[in-house]
Amino acid sequence: MTSLRPLGSSDLHVFPLALGGNVFGWTADEAQSFAVLDAYTAAGGNFVDSADVYSAWAEGNEGGESETVIGRWLASRGNRDDVLVATKAGAHPRFKGLSAPTIKGAAEESLRRLGTDRIDLYYTHFDDESVPVEEIVTALDQLVKEGKVRAVAASNISPERLRASLDFAEAEGLTRYVALQPHYNLVSRDTYEGPLLETVERAGLSAVPYYGLAAGFLTGKYRPGATVDSVRASGAAGHLDTERGRAVLSALDTVAEAQGAELATVALAWLASRPTVAAPIASARTVEQVPALVAAAGLTLTEAELTLLTEASAL
Repeated sequence: MTSLRPLGSSDLHVFPLALGGNVFGWTADEAQSFAVLDAYTAAGGNFVDSADVYSAWAEGNEGGESETVIGRWLASRGNRDDVLVATKAGAHPRFKGLSAPTIKGAAEESLRRLGTDRIDLYYTHFDDESVPVEEIVTALDQLVKEGKVRAVAASNISPERLRASLDFAEAEGLTRYVALQPHYNLVSRDTYEGPLLETVERAGLSAVPYYGLAAGFLTGKYRPGATVDSVRASGAAGHLDTERGRAVLSALDTVAEAQGAELATVALAWLASRPTVAAPIASARTVEQVPALVAAAGLTLTEAELTLLTEASAL
């Protein structure tokens, strides 16, 4: 059985692969979403990631669709205490930004859609530099004190604002961030490595990277001459035009063959091995995509394989 990993200084322990909920109610309908969630939890998974804005960008949607699907699934399965639910505030069309009233209102709406009395991990989705960190941290602390949120985290924030948030929380004895959700994968390392990673490491936070498979590029399905039916195909295929993208694919092919594993599994296992990373996030639109994701939690790469991938991705 795969060991759960502690999330920063919190009492949350997470499966080393978080299931992304961005596709629920968007490219995966409710029946598909339920099946994916069932397959993930059956494999030992316990960490589901969503946001109040998922998927407001899709025609006919208003935001909150993913949370609603997750809430209905939790209710139908009766497994709320077995699943850690993470969601985010700050980007919903009706709750944009991070003022204290906006955070409070967004949290109440997320709780309603999820059909639960608490959010296990609550992120600020995008930092709002028009709001002082003192106001943001205090608003999040209030949600924790009210029992509506168990732990708080940040995403898409500068090292300076992250440090200031942590410093204020510590000085005032308020709830501090336990995790950061950065953009990070084999073809996008400078989006996290450097001052942001160093801040996370010094503060004892955990990283829960998004775009763990680079919008599907690291599954290996994007090859010269191949046509992929995906709403994200144009962006993902662009990595083929870079030296790094081609080198990473070649290295993934080599390691996947040696391990008898899928490329996605290897890419996520590399990410899970990186300093500070507790659980990469990856989403699945169909049940068939789930095994390659959860297999990353049990795959141990050799030092030589890790080095090969790290060097290829550094080009």
